[in-house]
Amino acid sequence: MNRRYFLKNTTLAGLALPTILVSSCQSGAGNQKSTTHTDAQAPDDFELNEITIADLQKKMADGTYTSRSITELYLNRIKAIDQAGPRLHSVIEVNPDALTIADALDQERKAGKTRGPLHGIPVLIKDNIDTADKMATSAGSVALAENHATKDAFVTARLREAGAVILGKTNLSEWANFRSTRSASGWSSRGGQTKNPYVLDRSPCGSSSGSGVAVAANLCAIAVGTETDGSIVCPAAINSAVGIKPTVGLVSRSGIIPISKTQDTAGPIARTVRDAAILLGALTGTDPADVITEESTGKALKDYTPFLDANGLQGKRIGVEKAFLTGHEDVTALLQVALKVLKSKGATIVEVEIIKKMRELGDDEFKVLQYEFKDGLNKYLAQTQGPVKSLKELIAYNLQNEDKAMPYFKQEILESSEALGDLTSQEYQKAVKKNLTTSRNIIQTVMRENNLQAISGPTYGPSWCIDLINGDSSSASGYSLSSPAAISGFPHITVPMGQVDGLPIGLSFFGTAYTEPELIKLAYAYEQASKKRVPPTFKKTTNPV
Repeated sequence: MNRRYFLKNTTLAGLALPTILVSSCQSGAGNQKSTTHTDAQAPDDFELNEITIADLQKKMADGTYTSRSITELYLNRIKAIDQAGPRLHSVIEVNPDALTIADALDQERKAGKTRGPLHGIPVLIKDNIDTADKMATSAGSVALAENHATKDAFVTARLREAGAVILGKTNLSEWANFRSTRSASGWSSRGGQTKNPYVLDRSPCGSSSGSGVAVAANLCAIAVGTETDGSIVCPAAINSAVGIKPTVGLVSRSGIIPISKTQDTAGPIARTVRDAAILLGALTGTDPADVITEESTGKALKDYTPFLDANGLQGKRIGVEKAFLTGHEDVTALLQVALKVLKSKGATIVEVEIIKKMRELGDDEFKVLQYEFKDGLNKYLAQTQGPVKSLKELIAYNLQNEDKAMPYFKQEILESSEALGDLTSQEYQKAVKKNLTTSRNIIQTVMRENNLQAISGPTYGPSWCIDLINGDSSSASGYSLSSPAAISGFPHITVPMGQVDGLPIGLSFFGTAYTEPELIKLAYAYEQASKKRVPPTFKKTTNPV
């Protein structure tokens, strides 16, 4: 969840600010122009750097690697740069059974059986997704550090069926960033502060911070995140990765610690559109434990790779949000270059207005999330094995263990959510209906009237400074296309668009329900024409010129 805008400004009005500061995180730097620190870096010669799923499958097929050797390489990489070296803190826990799982999958391959493109591929999953194994599912909270699920989440089970190796759990903004109005993205009481691998004192965004960072830093080929509003696309964009926030209903939420039944979804983060599409196909499916997935019947696919068309932009009409055509000059320059690429590949660009029309929904969105969070979390906690069985007990636990649980910021959102009523409340019923109806009508009308296949713009602006005292900056990144897609439940994909002072920027495409094939086609065509993904070099900071 990335909610700096409506938590600090209470509405979506803060989504397009006229100025974005990209200043040094060191005191006294002010708003001077900055450049990345040029401390000498040891060459990053990790042999799996930037490797794709297809490459890994080819090397397992020809005997260069086994699933075990790949898993060992990633486990060693995690030790070298996540637990030591730059100490990225993106992985909260590794799976003690990962090598055993890999061995079993290698035996299947030797026997002539492969389950599909994920057979033997290590994957990291966010630590709010249940795994019925030796790992905890904690949402980053020390209160749930010993919460061991008795059943896999639906998406975990799908990954196991596909032959993936569950490598470990990724760190996140605690409680998916739904705890405090001044939280720092990527910080959890259990996992510490996740760092941005491009510039280490910059935010990794959140709440799927660890998943975005782990993919960017080559700790895995693919990872699973979750999103309520921005939690997949923001950490993907800010870490030069590809992220897909699916249509709500395409991927089951059962076994995932919830915020919102109307906005939550799991989804893939990868370094390429192809790998993200492969992972998405493995996650879909109807689940009786999550009734909204019934809506995906006949719409969900098991394979999205047929839509990877390098000519997929030809003849397409794409709306660009007007609010993003002015602002920070470097981000605007990147966008203009991206628009030229889209046009060169046959797309027509149409200026549209979505953000201004949706400003009134910010307050209602937050209210809906609070009501649904209380309801969903109480149901989840009631069946756990940990020390807290309700939101009320969680609040009490944090107060009793304040030195561990709340050393930097408190729990105002937990407390204000607990104070609300249940889902029969008229306030809730009115807000949720308004949110869904208004947001969908706005987006569908704009797309229909302009005959658009997608709406585009910068996913977010440059990353802001990590600040555990004041929390995420409300003015550090004035761009966001996450909320329109999040509130409506519509799909959203982000692809690397370039960098500002060494800080990655993503380009978004979003559309109406279950248009993932079209969005993947557009994103892939742009990716292949632009090739803007750049690996991180673990710079320490930014310094003013």
